[in-house]
Amino acid sequence: MAPTAGAPAGTGTPPAPPAASPAATGSGITVPVLALGGFTAALVNTVPIPLLPSLPRLLDTSAANASWTVTATLLVAAVCTPVSGRLGDMRGKRRVLLWCLGLMVAGSVLCALAGSVELLIAGRALQGCGAGALPLGLSIMREQVPRERLGRALAVMSATVGVGSTVGFPFSAFLSQHADWHVLFWAVAGLGLANLLLAARFVPSGPRYGGRFDRAGALGLTVALVCLLLALSKGRGWGWTSAPTLTAALLGAATAAWWVRYELRTAQPLVDLRTSASRPVLATNAATLLVGFAMFVISLVLPHILQAPPATGYGVGFSMVRTGLLQSVAGVVMMAVALMSPAVSVRWGARATLVLGALVIAAGYATGIPLLGGGWWLTVLAVIVGAGLALAFAAMPALIVAATPESQTAAANGLNTLVRSVGASVASAVVSAVLAAMTTTAGGAVHPSAVGLRIALLAAVLAGLGAAAAALFVPRPDRPAKP
Repeated sequence: MAPTAGAPAGTGTPPAPPAASPAATGSGITVPVLALGGFTAALVNTVPIPLLPSLPRLLDTSAANASWTVTATLLVAAVCTPVSGRLGDMRGKRRVLLWCLGLMVAGSVLCALAGSVELLIAGRALQGCGAGALPLGLSIMREQVPRERLGRALAVMSATVGVGSTVGFPFSAFLSQHADWHVLFWAVAGLGLANLLLAARFVPSGPRYGGRFDRAGALGLTVALVCLLLALSKGRGWGWTSAPTLTAALLGAATAAWWVRYELRTAQPLVDLRTSASRPVLATNAATLLVGFAMFVISLVLPHILQAPPATGYGVGFSMVRTGLLQSVAGVVMMAVALMSPAVSVRWGARATLVLGALVIAAGYATGIPLLGGGWWLTVLAVIVGAGLALAFAAMPALIVAATPESQTAAANGLNTLVRSVGASVASAVVSAVLAAMTTTAGGAVHPSAVGLRIALLAAVLAGLGAAAAALFVPRPDRPAKP
């Protein structure tokens, strides 16, 4: 696409955005519609998890093949978030948002019709395109929501991602136990279609900044992310020192090094690394990585404790549905705290909100280390961690928006979303390896040991403290940012 008129010829400097007309201002329903997109995209990620133990039997395949139903979504979502963000800045965020939601709906329908693991994996890959709804939604809010209401809108949008992740598990578990598993994907397809129609009707068109799409940068980022995330997500099954794992890791690292060098040299990069390397953005993304790690630990540890038998010494013996319902408590708390978090940011600033959220996350996990076991304790842990995540998630987009030019908002939010996903992937690899290495036997089955679970909780505590420390490097609002 040719640059918009007014852009200096031969430069990568985007033109000034056109002034928003009154007709282009979003209606009062714009924010809920965008938040629904983030919720649905997060819901999609957790939908197949309760199904995983049954998929080999249902689709006559191996457990390794069935695990690709999760991996495919992870890989596509990781690539889609920065690419959709850049395309949104160039060609219109509403247009790209509708494409992301449309592909997610198409993937959901394909999953609902799937009779083989190959079709299910293909559908799950298309569902991963919905991940672009979060960075695009956050950026549309910057354009359409009045400044005095922007903080709350960003907080709600970010919180819905956590809510979708926590609600997805009980939703999927309930339908899986009481209906054919295809119904689960029909339900997601219906929700996604409603979201698509509402977005087409109520999300206004914003400015288009034009420019050249960086195809080489997109290809390089895709190869780097796919290889690195494959090594992280499949390393345990393949073997951490196996040829496939090492090949993927080395190829990903080499491609990432080339990509960074290329992006710094090209005039119109996919991701403006100079902006991303500025102190506010870099510190925020570092904190995001660690919060993403801490966020995923609760999804790994709580189901083990809740569903393990009491004979383990820590297990509660809950069913899958009861486990999901207790986990959803964190989602309810996240939404409630997200609605209050803008008041904290107004009083002390978004940086302080991020620091506070990270410290609350660390405190929540710390309560579990000496008190391992018992439903009441798990509820307390879920509430505290959920509150901390809501505060942290509410502050991140506000800090990114404040430190990023409007012409790069979607791309910057896409990178921030990607960093959060990478943190979750690292948590999955690290914590899964710890729990697999430290086990105990109870009732004739192998379960993670209490020591392994405590180590996982300690890792989350350290991640929370690290995120708080990283957030302290974000400049105060009254101090100029250092390059």
